[in-house]
Amino acid sequence: MEQTHLLIRIRCCHQEVKNDIFSFQSSAGGGLSLRVHAVRFSPGQELLGSLQAFVEERGLRAPFIITCVGSVTKASLRLANATATNTNEVIHLSGRFEIVSLVGTLNPDAHLHICLSDVEGRTVGGHVLGGLEVFTTAEVVVGEAVDLHFTREMDERTGFPELVVKPRSHSEDN
Repeated sequence: MEQTHLLIRIRCCHQEVKNDIFSFQSSAGGGLSLRVHAVRFSPGQELLGSLQAFVEERGLRAPFIITCVGSVTKASLRLANATATNTNEVIHLSGRFEIVSLVGTLNPDAHLHICLSDVEGRTVGGHVLGGLEVFTTAEVVVGEAVDLHFTREMDERTGFPELVVKPRSHSEDN
């Protein structure tokens, strides 16, 4: 059986280490440009707001969660059965929870989903509304598709603001 190997060459164009934040930018042969930021949030910080502040401070235009591990003591989640006309299917959690998954986009109207595990290993998940208070740590790796720009626009079919992906213009950088 013939094996095919894919070799991606990464050129490190920018590297910065400051206050528990590590960032680098890479470019693969096909023109893909990805910026990666690793940041650690401390006990008591509100995770969603801290991530949004990080994105704003860095001027990220197409940010997304690559991975996250950590723990929280509080969370407000919208459950899966919410609709545009009934968005109040919300739970407020309090206790100690491990973050077993955090995914989504971090444009100004962030769209994140989280899965949390309680002290007995039971899991619950949903759409993050906020109130994610860090317990011990939250170690988050944020990616940015450098050549794209994420926005949200109301979608009449779903009744929610949905992701719109556009090419990033160089005039946005000025």
